[in-house]
This record gives sequence, structure tokens and C-alpha cells, in this order.
Amino acid sequence: MTWRGSSAVIAALTMGLLIIEPRHAIAQQSIVNRGVVEIETTSSAGISVRIAEDLANLVDDGATRRVIPVVGKGSLQNLTDLRYLRGIDMAILQTDLLDYVKEQQLSPELTASLTYVTKLYNEELHLLARTEIKDIHDLANQKVNVDLLGSGTSITASRVFKLLNVPVTATNDSQEVALEKLRRGEIAAVAFVAGKPAPLFSTLRGDGGFHFLDVPINQSTSNAYIPTRLSAADYPGMIAPDRPIDTIAVGNVLAVAELRQLAERYRNVANFVDVFFTGFQSLLTAGHHPKWNEVNIATELPGWRRYAPADQWLQRNLQIAKGPSPEMLRTMFSRFVDERRQAIGGAAMSQQDKDALFQQFESWQRSRPQ
Repeated sequence: MTWRGSSAVIAALTMGLLIIEPRHAIAQQSIVNRGVVEIETTSSAGISVRIAEDLANLVDDGATRRVIPVVGKGSLQNLTDLRYLRGIDMAILQTDLLDYVKEQQLSPELTASLTYVTKLYNEELHLLARTEIKDIHDLANQKVNVDLLGSGTSITASRVFKLLNVPVTATNDSQEVALEKLRRGEIAAVAFVAGKPAPLFSTLRGDGGFHFLDVPINQSTSNAYIPTRLSAADYPGMIAPDRPIDTIAVGNVLAVAELRQLAERYRNVANFVDVFFTGFQSLLTAGHHPKWNEVNIATELPGWRRYAPADQWLQRNLQIAKGPSPEMLRTMFSRFVDERRQAIGGAAMSQQDKDALFQQFESWQRSRPQ
């Protein structure tokens, strides 16, 4: 074979490989992207990343469904990303966000087409202050860190301080930086909205120079938020068993982007909803975040519109959605006993004793009039 002939053969083989390789890459790309749903969470300092991981572990089947958590920069940015960022299908948002958008006169386009799959867990407002600060009103005109601008904490804290008529000088450091500034006395308090127990406070002790403040519950705050408490079971090193901290909580919601004109992504999210709702009760078992026990997938959210496939699933399976299974009740009962005994400083109860007590509870429940 001549040199020219060899060159022609090599060129032909090369062209063949170039044709085969793009075809293989396209096929692989189609496989990898099959059934993908992207969920944007808030920062890793909160619990939404763990919640998204639980959802990914539930939904992923290794072939046709996959959840990809994306760490965002707070509720307001998540809302903007849900509306405009390419590829974001769902986001975890705080429920006070709609009111905040209206109060700040932000573009109504941000929320015009917003729908939701379900209300999720509640997150508590933690207000950590130096020990010389005895009351929330002592923070008037002092520096209080409310996390980064646009974060869920900055939105909720600014609204709560306004509702309580406590004017503060807000700072916007990350929570880790703010905690160090609190230790050095550069700020008076740190506000943080996070599901209890928040890892940020897990190593704190009451003799460290700061403590949690009560957040008063009045008509204004109770209309906008949920009254709740932080207890010794949540922060044994910071809260005495006989002195729980009154505060408020804000709900979180799994919101959906406007996907009606994007058939494949709309179908992927619909499939996600079916698997999520059908397998929801498995999220209440050990190994998943305990905040799932606060979730009732059938809960309606005033002012929010339900994502159509989620609404249709609930209509078909209303009885399943309304009541917990016996296994779920047993798990919730066991956790309740553990938390209550820890809160009052009592000894832990054995599983055998808890099972016996649960059987008594079931007998009592059956004896009650329907």
C-alpha cells in the first residue's frame, strides 16, 4: 500500500471514530440526565441540605430518577433562582417569603407562577445574646447579626424585630463569623432561623458568656408565626430543664418552578412527587432527619397554590395522606417519650417499657368515642 493509500485509510478510521464518539457521548448524556430533578436548598448551616439528601436517597433508583441538591444562598435568592435560573426545578423556601416580597414591593413576577408540593418542617428563631442582655428589648439600637442579606434569617428576624417594635442595627456576617464576634463582644446578639437542635449551637455551654433570649409571643407575632419553645432536650448545655425558651418558628415549603411549558422537566417533577408521597412514611423512621415528623403532606398553605400533580395525588390518596401508619405512630411516640424524659432530667426509658406504654396508649385510644 502506498503512503497516500495508508493516509486515506487512517483518515477514514479517524472520521469513523469521530462519528462514533459523539453518538456515544449523546447517548451517555441522555442516560445521565434521565429523570433528573434539581432542588435548591438554603445554606449548609441549616437543615435543608440534610432534608434534600433524605429526598435524594428516597427517590433515586439509579436508572430513571435522580435528585440533585443544589446549595443556594438563602430564601430570597432561592426564589429568584426558581424563577430565572436555568435547571432549578424546586427550592426549599420559608413560608413568610410571600409576605416579605409584598412588604418590600419586590417584583410580583417572582411569585406569580409559584406552586408548592407540600409544606415541610418548621424552623425555630434562635436569639443568642451576651449574658448582660436580659430581655429582647435590651437589644434596641444594638448590633444584632441576622445572617447574610436575603437569607431566611434576615427576612424573618427583620420582620419579627419590626413586629415587636425593637429597632436593632443589623449586621450581615455568616453565622460562624458572627458567633466569633459575639464571643469578642463586638455584637450584642446573633439571630438564627434553623431547625432545632441547630449544629451551630451544639457545642455551646451556659457558662460561655451568652444565653438564649425569649422571643415574646403577642398578637402580631402569633398571627405571622408559630409559637414554640427551645428546651433542655434541644440544648442541654444551654437551657435548664425547668426554664424552656419561648420563641417563634417559621414554616418551610417545597416550591416548584413554572414548568408547564417544559414537558420533560414537568414530568420529572411529577414522577418525583409520586415517589416522594408514596414513600413518605419511610422518612419517619430512624436514620432520617427528625424534622420529618413535623410534616403532614396534606397540609394546605393559605396564599399558596398546590402543584397540580401533587394535588391530584392527594385527591386520589386522601385517606393515606391524612393519617399516620401504626409504625409511624410508634416511632413518633418513642421519640416523644425520649424528649420529654430528657427535658425533665429523667432516666431514659427502655424500649420494652416504651412498647408497653404505647400499647396502653393504643388501648386508651380505642376506648375513646370516635
